[in-house]
Amino acid sequence: MGSVLQSRLRPLLWIVGVLFLVFVGLQFVRPKLTNPPVTADLQTPAEVKQILRNSCYNCHSNETKLPWFDQVVPAYWLVTADVKEARKHLNFSEIGKLPAAQQKGFLFEAVNMIQMGAMPLPAYRRVHPDAVVTPDQLTVLRNYLTTPPDPSNAAEVGAKAVTDAAATDVQYGKWVQASQTALEVKPEWNGVPFDPDYNNWKAISSTDRFDNHTMREILGNDVAVKAIADGHINPWPDGAAFAKVAWQQAAPDEKGVVKTGAFIQVELMVKDSAKYASSEGWGWGRWRGTDLKPYGKDAQFQNECMSCHEPVAKNDHVYTMPFSGQTAGGQ
Repeated sequence: MGSVLQSRLRPLLWIVGVLFLVFVGLQFVRPKLTNPPVTADLQTPAEVKQILRNSCYNCHSNETKLPWFDQVVPAYWLVTADVKEARKHLNFSEIGKLPAAQQKGFLFEAVNMIQMGAMPLPAYRRVHPDAVVTPDQLTVLRNYLTTPPDPSNAAEVGAKAVTDAAATDVQYGKWVQASQTALEVKPEWNGVPFDPDYNNWKAISSTDRFDNHTMREILGNDVAVKAIADGHINPWPDGAAFAKVAWQQAAPDEKGVVKTGAFIQVELMVKDSAKYASSEGWGWGRWRGTDLKPYGKDAQFQNECMSCHEPVAKNDHVYTMPFSGQTAGGQ
């Protein structure tokens, strides 16, 4: 009986032994992950820095510190790839060399991703629960980025409101004059055409860039609106299109009402799985200023769009959460 049991166990032990040797051997196959010198660290108040260090720096800085379980292959391979990719998008060890406004812009995008649950990555949070950003910590980050006008200085607020209104009036006057002749808008560098009918699409959401005082309205075409009504938004159907229109946020008027200021840009996002297969199934476009000039210098600009939307790949690369109660026919 004993010999029979041994004969059955021997192949199993041999397999286990081989797998163990393979596992040990794989530990020596380690892509190099270095921590370059910190050249321009982000400068923020201590409480803000502590939150970012705890939740972001392990991937988005040159001060990566891997716990023991991330050192073990194959986890090490995944972590190494994630850190290298994360540093390309946002590196807190180098962001300090950018202008202050641009630094806050990057921080706003980071906080926006945290609010949506896209960052830290869900898989990372499951293994690193201490990296979760709590609601109180999120409030600290938002408060740091918020720089509203001082309401006690009525003269300053009033002067800014007048300046914003004057700038908007000048821009509107130029638009009226330009409307006498057809405005020829060039396609984006990647070939995505400008759709002048976007201003007839339905508003499905809005965002407030509290860090740089801009207001954005997200519009959807008929295909997108029907998809929302039918609950078919992940993935979005081919033909769905969104327009995100951005304006400067004017200072509050004497009644505290905040209105849009000067027009900044319009962005289009068009779904066509076959045509735009190389760019996540979406065609991206951005036109800036009243003359609607295509953004970027060449077609590579779309890499910026794709990188920004990669954290919400599980939502078919769409950040927009439609207003509740959307229907295909109603407002």
